[in-house]
Amino acid sequence: MLTLNNAFYDYEGHLALDDVSLKVQPGETLVIMGPNGSGKSTLLKILTGFFPLKKGSYKFKDLTIDATFLNDPKQAAKLYEQIGFVFQDSDVQLFNMSVREELAFGPQQLGLTPEEVKQRVDDCLKLLAIERLSDRVPYHLSGGEKKLVAIGSVLTMNPDVFVLDEPFNGLSPHYRTLIVELLAKLKQNGKTIIMSSHHFGQIKDICDRVVLFSEEHQIQKKMTKAEILNDPAKLAHLSVL
Repeated sequence: MLTLNNAFYDYEGHLALDDVSLKVQPGETLVIMGPNGSGKSTLLKILTGFFPLKKGSYKFKDLTIDATFLNDPKQAAKLYEQIGFVFQDSDVQLFNMSVREELAFGPQQLGLTPEEVKQRVDDCLKLLAIERLSDRVPYHLSGGEKKLVAIGSVLTMNPDVFVLDEPFNGLSPHYRTLIVELLAKLKQNGKTIIMSSHHFGQIKDICDRVVLFSEEHQIQKKMTKAEILNDPAKLAHLSVL
């Protein structure tokens, strides 16, 4: 579904990704781990199409994602409709005056009818059990509520791939559990999930593979969940990152 070959990216001379190659299969849940500043967030943003690689190649299905592709709004829309991104900071993502408007925004941009938009929003409110929040102003919500709404704003667009940057940061155990349960439902429905996380224990029940980044902005190891669980040293290392 998604292939990255020899990917390189830097910010005005500051290295972010160095010769990164990666494949993600349909329906897979891939977790990106590693120290702060190792390139995890940069990788996720490149996969979502926020900016093109400086060197290397990125293919999503039959699309070649490069600067030419992303600079063409009609072409770029083909990617944006299929990959949804959930920011680490929910305040960056939420900008409408009510939760209902927030959830409706994406489907409206897809050109759906008002009836279809309403159905998607109602279904999402019910799935996330946040009907009570539908008329609330998003920036008045708690951190956990904001995160659910941010995920919901992607969910209503029904993408094939969900990309989440540190979705558990700053959340209480209650909301971490709710989000894991939601991601498990998405996985059961065949969605591909790519996320960054600092703690293996938070995602061990839903992940298929872990890609570990090094401080040198390279992939240090690629491991299946079984390989991690069967190796106490690996498990201990990933649990304290």
